[in-house]
Amino acid sequence: METNNSQNGQGTPTESFDNMATLLEAKGLSIDFPQQGEIRQGVIASIMPDQILVNVGTKSEGIISGKELESIPKAEREALSIDQEIAVYILNPEDSSGNLVLSYNRAREEESWKKAEDMLASKEAFDTRIAGFNKGGLIVELDTLRGFIPASQISLSRRAGITGDTPEQRWGKMVDQPIKVCVIEVDRERRRLICSERAASNETRESLKERVIESITEGEIRKGRVASLADFGAFINISGADGLVHLSEISWDHIKHPNEVLEVGEEVNVKVIAVDKEKKRIGLSIRQTQEDPWADRVAKYQVGQLVEGIITRLTKFGAFAKLDDNIEGLIHISEISEKRIEHAKEILKEGDKVTLRVIKIDPANHRIGLSVRRVDSMAYADMDWESLLDSDFEEVEKGTDEE
Repeated sequence: METNNSQNGQGTPTESFDNMATLLEAKGLSIDFPQQGEIRQGVIASIMPDQILVNVGTKSEGIISGKELESIPKAEREALSIDQEIAVYILNPEDSSGNLVLSYNRAREEESWKKAEDMLASKEAFDTRIAGFNKGGLIVELDTLRGFIPASQISLSRRAGITGDTPEQRWGKMVDQPIKVCVIEVDRERRRLICSERAASNETRESLKERVIESITEGEIRKGRVASLADFGAFINISGADGLVHLSEISWDHIKHPNEVLEVGEEVNVKVIAVDKEKKRIGLSIRQTQEDPWADRVAKYQVGQLVEGIITRLTKFGAFAKLDDNIEGLIHISEISEKRIEHAKEILKEGDKVTLRVIKIDPANHRIGLSVRRVDSMAYADMDWESLLDSDFEEVEKGTDEE
């Protein structure tokens, strides 16, 4: 015959725990039972090689053992002593053996996150040290947490002295240096703590930028380093001041985002194309420091020529097609079809490979005009015939060479 434990006054540890709490509450009594996820102050009752017992105000001590004990840094563990007051995190109010399971590190971590959130709200700066680095910036410590300072948030005075191409060359010598930072982002779920040295030294930043703006002139070429990337362009740090390279001034080729050709921390040459001393803005260009490849690429095309292209974008005013050598041309909506259409998508779709006629070449503005509807135009019949004859002649010559 099966026995029903609940009917015999027995049950699971959790049921017993809940029943006891209910019974005490009904009699007007209460015990401050620990709750999972709670942080409590406790007193170390005993320290053994395999566990630490901590009195947290209940009749039985809680235990720190196993992985939780091993995760305490050796130096901290050796510094703990009996009767010492410590904060502990309640992992489990009652495990299968009836033990109250505690964590020392989780308590310290939770307190560190709370401190970070308080600093974010107060915008208070704190002194720490540079503990390490990665490709994008520096690593600092906030109690048990490690915060990240992106390159764009490092003070301009510190960045002005950066040299080298690798992270080790740029940041390695800064490790263990003192630094003052502010917390600018906290995300516990993603374990993301972002700090800023610039926010903690605003006056230095402004004075450096003013000095740079006074010293630079339009037209000069400077070396800079990519500080940050945005949808609309890239910020380049030159001698301690950030200047903006608009998306259109990054590359001679069409790009949709700066990260297609640039990386944070990369060293680049820039041309100063605008200086606004009143608004403290610097306009820069990367592409104007490079030779324009467009003229060489377009040299093989001529008006009237038939070409193959891939449709890359559709708009209300037409479609863009990519030719060889990454040259992109515009098919105006009036050149797509003989009949009137409201949008290019009525006839074309992205990814289509189509035959096109070159109808305009504008070297000054880097534009090629293309047409779909003029592909079979009789106005270019003689040119098409000559092109066909040239093609046949080349095939004959090739066959003769192979023989």
